[in-house]
Amino acid sequence: MAGLTLLRAGGSARAFGLALGRFGRPAVPALVATSAWKTVTVQAESAFVQGMAQQVRATFPAMWDEISGLAEGLGLPLAEVFAWNCRGDIWAAAPDGCTTVMMPGPPHVLAHNEDGLPVLAPHCGLVEARPGNGPDFVSFVYPGSIPGHAFAVNAAGLTITVNNIRPAGAGDGLPRMVLGRALLGVERIGQAVAMMRRLPRAGGFHFALAQAGEDRLISLEFCGKDVSARDISVPEAHANHMIHEAMRGLEQTITESSGCRQARADALLGADPLEILRDRAGPGLPILRLAEDDPDTENTIATARFEVGEAVTGTVHLPGQPAPAYRMTADRRARTVTLAAADPL
Repeated sequence: MAGLTLLRAGGSARAFGLALGRFGRPAVPALVATSAWKTVTVQAESAFVQGMAQQVRATFPAMWDEISGLAEGLGLPLAEVFAWNCRGDIWAAAPDGCTTVMMPGPPHVLAHNEDGLPVLAPHCGLVEARPGNGPDFVSFVYPGSIPGHAFAVNAAGLTITVNNIRPAGAGDGLPRMVLGRALLGVERIGQAVAMMRRLPRAGGFHFALAQAGEDRLISLEFCGKDVSARDISVPEAHANHMIHEAMRGLEQTITESSGCRQARADALLGADPLEILRDRAGPGLPILRLAEDDPDTENTIATARFEVGEAVTGTVHLPGQPAPAYRMTADRRARTVTLAAADPL
């Protein structure tokens, strides 16, 4: 597969969104031809989606500007682009996967397989963002999507990995990808948790959160009905369904892939996190997803590993590759975050 593209962008919210849109524009023919795009965007004018749009405009007006710039850069209707950025709220079966391994430290380690639509893999990248309305950050980015729903680290040292979950029904709240994007502007881990509890939520995600300089590693699950956040004191893995005791009574879809990956990752805990994420030897569907006939129509696009201590260091790998393609650093004291291609071996 092609390597991940590096994008550097900043400025106003609209200018940043415009840069994201221009980055993603070569993928537009492939994106709009997918059944996922058609399933989601047919609901762009629905009362549910329009209600979410109204809440975004009221709560995060700069983010609405970012999405508007994104649509302009893509050359697509704003209503459809907004709906696509609500895909997991609209459609629980949206093709967003992922597996995360959480290893408490010090330093804490977060490792993450980003799984998504294979047709988008050649068009994905990493953005080194210098927004005018919040801390700088580095994030994985899909064409056509705002950042903040895969893996990221900001200049305050807040480190985030994100997993899709599939709760039954949606709440009357903000889109989950908008909430993930909002986390990139937060500077303390406690503020991140408080924000998720305070704001109304439509769909659901799992966030793994760590903060440079803080001895906390948090697993947070949310959906429209509830939020559960707990500190991680022993190694733990998370696939694409809710596993917190506080959330187990909620109805959800657990796909065969998610169930197999969760069980296999649990069995491998204690091994190197990157080895866990490269595993294809389990008895069921594999953690590393490369099959053309994946039952959830997802493949692994990238793997990230973060060490979070007084500062944050991270690597990004192409699927199954032990050598990194990119390196990231975040220094909370200097309030800097950087991304660069890794030196060849």
